[in-house]
Amino acid sequence: MANPVVWFEVQAKDAKKTQAFFAKVFDWKYTFHKEMNYTEVKAGKGGIDGGIGQTMDGAPAMVTFYVQVDDPDAYLAKAKNAGGKVLMKTMAVPGGPTIAMFATPGGQAIGLIKTGSMQ
Repeated sequence: MANPVVWFEVQAKDAKKTQAFFAKVFDWKYTFHKEMNYTEVKAGKGGIDGGIGQTMDGAPAMVTFYVQVDDPDAYLAKAKNAGGKVLMKTMAVPGGPTIAMFATPGGQAIGLIKTGSMQ
């Protein structure tokens, strides 16, 4: 695989309830980042780390995976040229990675995460 999936994100209407559900079902362990109101999931050996957050006002609950790339802007352009739509322009997360997001022609949200920017 040229560009691997390296992160996932669950956006939930009730993040705390969703975190409790996954902890009970899969024994997931969390680190809460109060300044971002975001919970990081550590997958452990062989797994993909991710996060669980609260949906923004009116936004739907969703699950997104992030593909590791070296140039998010270039991949946003590729996605757009292939019929996708830019959902979020490239941005640097304070203290974290550089991310971007697009929608496929079918409407699925796909994240991009810059190679080497993950901690």
